[in-house]
Formats: sequence, structure tokens, C-alpha cells
Amino acid sequence: MSFEKKRLDITDRVTGRFEGGQMNLFFEKEQIGSMSLGPEGRVSLKNGYEEENHSFFQYADVLSKQDEKYVDCDEENGWC
Repeated sequence: MSFEKKRLDITDRVTGRFEGGQMNLFFEKEQIGSMSLGPEGRVSLKNGYEEENHSFFQYADVLSKQDEKYVDCDEENGWC
């Protein structure tokens, strides 16, 4: 199996919670960053996440299809 980094659009799955004068951003119950409010409106995200043109992206390791012949392995019994 091989993995490759993919840029996934997660915009519709990011939620926010207003706390202490800023908006904390969450993806699947994990805080991924924050957004300051006001004229500057800066977004600060954890490594592996990115904001671009009002959209949020996650960089994730995704199984590549190059080694498709090995996808149906029976790892429990130790054979492919």
C-alpha cells in the first residue's frame, strides 16, 4: 500500500464556537484553529489545515490506487 498527501475540502464540515472575543474552529470535534474578529479577521490554523478564498482544507494521507492488486489482502490470516 502507498499513501499520498491530498488536499481535501472540509469547508462544509467546519464549525465555530464564539469564545473570548474570537471564533474557535472545529473539525470533527477537534479544535483546528481560531479566527479573530474585527477589521483584520485573521485565521490561524493547526498544521495540516489551510484556509483559502473562504474555504477550509485538510491535508491528509490517502491510500493511492497504484497498488490496487493488494487491496483485497486478508491481513488477519496473513495472505494476499
